[in-house]
Amino acid sequence: MITSQETVPLSPSSRLVLRVLYEVKITDMKTLEEETRLPKRTLMYAISQLRKAGMVRTQFCLNDSRKRYYCISVNGI
Repeated sequence: MITSQETVPLSPSSRLVLRVLYEVKITDMKTLEEETRLPKRTLMYAISQLRKAGMVRTQFCLNDSRKRYYCISVNGI
């Protein structure tokens, strides 16, 4: 599934978030909460771990700058 980051140790919640992002491609926090059923604090920690590992990136909504979308980072872009 992941080739270059296989050696990065991830928490179970981070792996769950990564799996959901592989399925839905791009999503917001509300959808991630519904799909994973994780508490918001745990979800934010999982996303921060994945961002530090370079596996997930954040995109801001142009219509509402408070809203963020999360997606899989391809080749560290």
